[in-house]
Amino acid sequence: MKINYQKKLEELISTLENKPKLLLHSCCGPCSTWVISFLKDYFDITIYYYNPNIEPLEEYLHRKREQIKFLQEYKQAKINFLDCDYNNNEFKDIAKGLENIPEGGARCHKCFYLRMYKTAQVAASNGFSYFGTTLTVSPHKNSEIINKIGEHIMKELNINFIYGDFKKNDGYKKSIEYSREYHLYRQNYCGCLYGKEPIWK
Repeated sequence: MKINYQKKLEELISTLENKPKLLLHSCCGPCSTWVISFLKDYFDITIYYYNPNIEPLEEYLHRKREQIKFLQEYKQAKINFLDCDYNNNEFKDIAKGLENIPEGGARCHKCFYLRMYKTAQVAASNGFSYFGTTLTVSPHKNSEIINKIGEHIMKELNINFIYGDFKKNDGYKKSIEYSREYHLYRQNYCGCLYGKEPIWK
């Protein structure tokens, strides 16, 4: 039976009495918009911008600036931002041998794991109660795989993972609307140059 991960998230937030600290991995500013809007009333959110897959460096920096711009201009809640060093070799190392795999395949799964595992490690080491990711807002990302990765990491590192499928309930459409409202740059490829053929607009 297919799991409704967004329903699992809704069940979780219905039980929360205070705002626990959430370290939320963000792949980019536009994807973070709707996710932040949805979660802001339930969690004390810190955005973690760990994306060594994005290349070239100029593209990475452009996307990071757009993320920071949104957080600064978003007035409905105070959202913290946690930066980290850019090391594209961390991605290249896990992508070895998978360079020619089509977008959405094993290379992407390893990339999800890399970014989510680092997020969980940082969360566990810095007093966060939960970790999560904005990745599932995209219709081009497999939410089942992302949630299973999160569940695996949760059990390994003993830190709570927030399940979710943020494209549900027009989440992706809402992220586009937020991007227009805040004049955010919306890239036309996920991040790595191996899969740079544009797949969305």
